[in-house]
Amino acid sequence: MIEDKIVSKTIDFVKEKLVGAEGGHDWFHIQRVYNNAKLIAKDENVDLFVVSLGALLHDIADSKFHDGDETVGPKVASDFLESLSVEENVVTHVIKIIENISFKGGNTDQKFKSPELDVIQDADRLDAIGAIGIARCFNYGGFKNRVLYDPDISPNLNMTKEEYKSSTSPTINHFYEKLFLLKDRMNTEAGKKQANERHQYMEGFLEQFYKEWEGQV
Repeated sequence: MIEDKIVSKTIDFVKEKLVGAEGGHDWFHIQRVYNNAKLIAKDENVDLFVVSLGALLHDIADSKFHDGDETVGPKVASDFLESLSVEENVVTHVIKIIENISFKGGNTDQKFKSPELDVIQDADRLDAIGAIGIARCFNYGGFKNRVLYDPDISPNLNMTKEEYKSSTSPTINHFYEKLFLLKDRMNTEAGKKQANERHQYMEGFLEQFYKEWEGQV
């Protein structure tokens, strides 16, 4: 099966699989990451087929929606790609991307690296910051019924992976625990440029948020 047809079938599969998903991790999130990954990839020496499949399947079964089980996504992706007779080395690469793409509390013990993962990771992280990132952050906070903001609960800047996954802290704390950290963890030049712009937007948002919280505007 030619690569374009495999990508097309993957798009259809992901759309169907994510019907009814939480708004920050639905098909539209995947679509944004996919499109941005292709854009970033233009300036990188990567296998665009792997980038496309990795971007499309990176959140096919996010562990946060499967009781923290990180094996579900790789299994779903692997079974699907094998059903299309995708070459074993491509399947293996995509699975490693899925297993290593997430933030996981800022821990940097990533067990796998590749230029393709760098591109997809940047695209995924960009969707977590800026205007879209703010919207996704509050959408997920509402989904989990979290407190919007509590001045008495400070952000935890030294969380373990387990603490990050089980955190129930106010939504505003997530800016400090993850979103503001992403700018300095981008891999590509294109990713860094976009991240700087989106980071500044978030800073402006929080400045306004605190003023309104204190009744200063």
